Amino acid sequence: MPENLKLNTFLKEFHSDCHHQECNFGFYGFAFGQSPFPVPKSMQEALKQNADKGTYAPVPGIEELRETISRYNKYYFGIDVDPKRIYVGPGTKELLYNLLEILHGTVILPSPSWLGYLPQIRFLKKNFHLLSTSSNKKISPYDLKKISLRLPDRQKILILNNPNNPTGLIYDKSELEEITKVCRDQNIIVLSDEIYAQTTYDFDKFVSMAKIYPEGTFVTNGLSKSHSSGGYRLGYVIFPQHALNVKSQFKKILATEYTAVSTPIQYAAIAGFEINKEMDEYFEITRRIHQIMGEYTYNTLNKIDGVETTKPQATYYLLADFNRFKSEFYKSGITTSQKLAEILIQHPYHTAIVAGDGLVLERTDFSARMAYVDYDGSKAYEYYQMNPPRSTSEKEEFVQINAPRLIAGLEKLELFFDNIGRNADSSSQIKLDSVIVSR
Repeated sequence: MPENLKLNTFLKEFHSDCHHQECNFGFYGFAFGQSPFPVPKSMQEALKQNADKGTYAPVPGIEELRETISRYNKYYFGIDVDPKRIYVGPGTKELLYNLLEILHGTVILPSPSWLGYLPQIRFLKKNFHLLSTSSNKKISPYDLKKISLRLPDRQKILILNNPNNPTGLIYDKSELEEITKVCRDQNIIVLSDEIYAQTTYDFDKFVSMAKIYPEGTFVTNGLSKSHSSGGYRLGYVIFPQHALNVKSQFKKILATEYTAVSTPIQYAAIAGFEINKEMDEYFEITRRIHQIMGEYTYNTLNKIDGVETTKPQATYYLLADFNRFKSEFYKSGITTSQKLAEILIQHPYHTAIVAGDGLVLERTDFSARMAYVDYDGSKAYEYYQMNPPRSTSEKEEFVQINAPRLIAGLEKLELFFDNIGRNADSSSQIKLDSVIVSR
């Protein structure tokens, strides 16, 4: 079962099994990564106006859309792309899958990673090697070269997610240049998943891998994260220079699998990728709110003695490290990251996380991805427009007013770690209110 489907099933099952009155509200959601903001109005209007477009679109995408995406990339990311190098698909997940299908070579997958990459690799039965990231949770060029030298393939494939899910970190220009040196030397093709690029808090610091390694990088991006439009299911891939043969094969696969992306959705995407004041304001406000929520989550979790997290620079995630509690977990019968997730979703915590093996980590690695999006995005957006917070106290007040569920969920996590510390030495089992976990 794919990891995201397994996670969704797991949460539903454990919630439905709980009969406490508190369970009626659901659970505090740190698990699912979906931007909470409304779809930009220009996209909504474009979708309405083009609802009558019932004909098939060209396989690579409507010409006007590809031209708009080209201008979008030049304006925001400094990439000068011929529209003919851009192909549109029903979300970046599908495009990444199709690229993995046609590209030859063993896949190098950094760990931790987004939970969707590994199931695709396994489904395609491709050879892969996990590349553990350094203590800073980023790829080490030395380790990348070391693992590449062990692989017999003439060509290798590196999946680079920048900005990164689950850490919220970005690779700066110098880091990308060091990785590129290894890729050029070792003939490594890069699939650069840049779906969170527009969420970079200090936007000037984002650098696309396509600028550093244009001849060997496939860039994927789309609407889901930056435009809060996951349900629109539209992504795009930029092919590297001179990848004519691969592009021809790719077109055949797309035509066979789904013919073309929904035509009305493509017209809505044109509005989303247009460069104008309205979209600039949308990106600026949403990334500022992500940053405020991220700073609050980061500061709150790091106040818990023994918890360490990455400090997000983009996205709406951070990676929390709970491994300093490993001995307390074991004494309490919590022997895997999955068991930790099971405890947290039940009464009295009602808190959903993505832990350990869901992030392509060892089952005994008690790290978790925390998505800080459990709030009413429409309300927060409108509030920010009227009262943009500037000072630290104003930002905290913004969270208090607009994200009470986020605050309550973090309080439940604080309660859990307080309980785990008090109970671990008193019994070979941990009794957390009504939940008992045996060894």
